[in-house]
Amino acid sequence: MAHLAFRSFCMINGMHYLPDTLVYLLIPGLFSNHSPLYFLNTKRFFSKMGLTCHIAKIHSEASVEKNARELKLYIEELYWGSGKQVLLLGHSKGGVDAAAALSLYWSELKGKVAGLALVQSPYGGTPVASDILREGQIADRETRRIMELIVCKLIKGDMRALEDLTYDKRKDFISKHRLPVDELPIVSFHTEASTAPTVLATLTRIAQAELLPLLTVAPLPRFLSEYAESLLASLKLPVVMPVSAAMAATALHLRLRYGESSDGLVTRRDAEVPGSVVVRPERRLDHAWLVFSTLSRRRAEADATQVCEALLAMLVEIGGKRRRCLIEEIVT
Repeated sequence: MAHLAFRSFCMINGMHYLPDTLVYLLIPGLFSNHSPLYFLNTKRFFSKMGLTCHIAKIHSEASVEKNARELKLYIEELYWGSGKQVLLLGHSKGGVDAAAALSLYWSELKGKVAGLALVQSPYGGTPVASDILREGQIADRETRRIMELIVCKLIKGDMRALEDLTYDKRKDFISKHRLPVDELPIVSFHTEASTAPTVLATLTRIAQAELLPLLTVAPLPRFLSEYAESLLASLKLPVVMPVSAAMAATALHLRLRYGESSDGLVTRRDAEVPGSVVVRPERRLDHAWLVFSTLSRRRAEADATQVCEALLAMLVEIGGKRRRCLIEEIVT
């Protein structure tokens, strides 16, 4: 397992190092179906470089095994359609889903996948999911009922999406299904959220929210209702969301309760895949940083898109070194 400072990134003076001989597949995490910004800028960035890039169309709230099957079919479709290997990058639960696809279907995916980057993924589980679903006390049962209402009823998801991220479920899955770390380049990227008082008190992230139908405020004439409903349903309004503040509060809670550093949802220890190349940036970044754009960004600091590019370029470099070593062994 290698631990890298990740001080530099793979775009220098406008030069990019990702080859066009691969297909790039981005796998979003939990509740991504409700965030239209998820990986959007990264996909556009890659497309402008002339690279073939896709965002996996999976139901983010489905179980890990269901999404693993969907990803397996998706990877095969991309491979057979392009004749190119697929390089995977999954954020949060997306990394867990991708790792599960490789663990369950490696015999069928071997040779079709060039590598996997898990970004802030709870590969070993997350205390947040375990705490939410822990049973036994009245408060815990009430918490579960609330989560079932939100996940199952409101967003039409599957409670197994959370259950699969608990420590017990992850330990059981990992013990039964081996990830091919010795055959495939795999990178684990994990961060630590800032818990500074200024972050806790600041609203620093941009999200998207659907406009509420005006019909709930001022009813329109009947002949305009259908038109207004269809129009308003498609409108989006940028709003300021306290995501960083929420991540900081959760990170502080996890540190005080468990003594673990985290990005606000995933602890650093749980994000490291045994046998993978581990990337630990010195910069403080929370779990939502990769998904939402910051209001202000220093030009000297890499943004989420550049980090994705760097991680994928690292996979390409690791894969190239492995191939060269294999050739040298064969020759000698």
